[in-house]
Amino acid sequence: MKKYLITSALPYANGPLHIGHIAGVYLPADIYTRYRKLKGDYVIHVCGTDEHGVAITIKADREGKSPREIVDFYHKNVKESFDGLNICFDNFSRTSLPLHHKVSQEFFLRIYEKGYIYRKEIEQLYCANCNRFLPDRYVEGTCPFCGYDRARGDQCEQCGRWLEPKELINPFCTICGHRPIVKTSFHYYFKLKDFEKPLYDWLSSKAYWKENVLNQALSWVRDGLEDRAITRDLPWGVPVPLEEAAGKVLYVWFDAPIGYISSTIEWANKVGKPDEWKNFWLDPDTKIIHFIGKDNIVFHTLIWPAMLMAHGEYTLPDNVPANEFLNLMGSKLSTSRNWAIWIPDLLSKYPSDYIRYGLSHVIPETKDSDFSFEEFKTRINSELVNNLGNFVNRTLTFIKNYIGLVRHNLVGFRDQDLEIISEIENFPQQVGNHLENFEFRKALKEIMAFSQKGNQYFDYEKPWSTRKVDKEKTERTLYLCASMVKALSIIIEPYLPDSARRIRNMLGFSDQELKWEDAGKWTFDRDMELSKIEVLYKKLDESSNERVMILDENKREERAMDYVSYEEFMKMDIRIGEIVAVEEIPGTDKLYKLEVDLGDHIATLVAGIKSAYSKEELLHRKVPVLVNLEPRVLRGVTSNGMILACDVNGKPVLLSPDSNVPPGSKVK
Repeated sequence: MKKYLITSALPYANGPLHIGHIAGVYLPADIYTRYRKLKGDYVIHVCGTDEHGVAITIKADREGKSPREIVDFYHKNVKESFDGLNICFDNFSRTSLPLHHKVSQEFFLRIYEKGYIYRKEIEQLYCANCNRFLPDRYVEGTCPFCGYDRARGDQCEQCGRWLEPKELINPFCTICGHRPIVKTSFHYYFKLKDFEKPLYDWLSSKAYWKENVLNQALSWVRDGLEDRAITRDLPWGVPVPLEEAAGKVLYVWFDAPIGYISSTIEWANKVGKPDEWKNFWLDPDTKIIHFIGKDNIVFHTLIWPAMLMAHGEYTLPDNVPANEFLNLMGSKLSTSRNWAIWIPDLLSKYPSDYIRYGLSHVIPETKDSDFSFEEFKTRINSELVNNLGNFVNRTLTFIKNYIGLVRHNLVGFRDQDLEIISEIENFPQQVGNHLENFEFRKALKEIMAFSQKGNQYFDYEKPWSTRKVDKEKTERTLYLCASMVKALSIIIEPYLPDSARRIRNMLGFSDQELKWEDAGKWTFDRDMELSKIEVLYKKLDESSNERVMILDENKREERAMDYVSYEEFMKMDIRIGEIVAVEEIPGTDKLYKLEVDLGDHIATLVAGIKSAYSKEELLHRKVPVLVNLEPRVLRGVTSNGMILACDVNGKPVLLSPDSNVPPGSKVK
């Protein structure tokens, strides 16, 4: 029996999951885990929410809440999304648990005592207005490599380069918008450079890895590695376990992967075998597989393995099958711009198997892929409904209505029957070969091709005609069709677990009765009395519109969501305002700070229209303003509303009343 420890990247507990997270990491991991368990391997799948780091504290600062309130809410929210999608973990943990703190601190102390961590005096950005040192994500500015003007202090979202806050051009504090100053502080550094040779040798043995993953990792090593700071000045996180380090916590990218270990330990405690975690982490025969997105490749192929090498006891990863990015209708997903389809919204409209199927087709395995609702609906209707669902339904309904059961002792198969028997026998290996190589889309294509062959065989043999003249031939046809349905009920489980369970129940099998190899066994070992036959899938309305248009700080975008009700629309308070002052916002070429007269008060707004209008063109112009919008801080300026505009070829075009109306007039 092979042994696998499968991990999924720990999602930040600072927001809901979107389709990019699922298609890039969690669905592939779940498919692979279910496959390995069906194969009879000893497998556990661990994950948990990443509840430390600057992303959490920034969210808490902006919402006026404590970090604990933020992580408690989103841990529950994220877990509910996973449950709704039938993405299953043997243990789903939290990095804020005392167990994780203990494991992380012990890990730190071990490599500190072995001489791989040292203290270093550094110059660090400090916000005099907020009166604190600024960890990386508290700083934004212009990337010195690609010129992107919203690069974070740890990484540029556009070009992917690692950054230090001091490298940014025109840096500003993300909380108050002020320009920081430089002050002296100290942090603890991990001797990553000491592991250049061991990492290169280790990576060179991974010729079976995805080419994009291996090439990126080797490129970093060849370019030369630098020691990395592994502590931060934050009030929230795993405290550095040294007396001299009061007020400092472990960098989230140091403690987060240790969460894989602490989650495994938690699993072992829950199953009543406290030492069983060692059977995975301390046994070199275990295959540890990390499912991640491409933005985490460097951490999981260089820093984390180097940490494990420094510790000296733990097993190194066997594979890191990182995926690329999923785009939404041609544009990069962005949570900051609300350009995403959130999983809770999607689950409120579609069954989980529909979502899993649609996203399985766009898993970005070797290059970026794209999701659109049009393709999603077409695939559901043409492939799930007309192909798989149709084959299962017509086969089982015909057996139920005209044969009564599937007799197990049939003989006399010939001609076309023998070709179908060969298809069934080869089916699990053909799909399994792709899954072994993390080729999830190719495996799914094989599954749907097999289902289509079932439909073709059914049509070719015409059981609706032969039942009147040759009952034995009809039974043989339906026997093999039922065998194909049984095979499908096993092989589709990694992708469509609800559908697999329902099909097996209709056939008369229990949920745990069948394993992967049973899919290739075309015979039945007993008479199968079918239970009630139900339709697996219903067609989606391809004409329905599931997008509404919104205007954010940059441009109008399309966001996947349901129509708003009339009552919700009536809650919007839109009034005519007169722009009475226009100021530039330092460090951006898109935003203006506007003072707008709304009749009874002057409102401050931030608008992304600088590229289309000069200050002179805006002054004293009257525009419609959504005034009861939740305030939002942009570049340190609180915006108390939103100007309405049109999008013409990607450029904002302002709307104006066609006659002279006083500021504050309500738009109806």
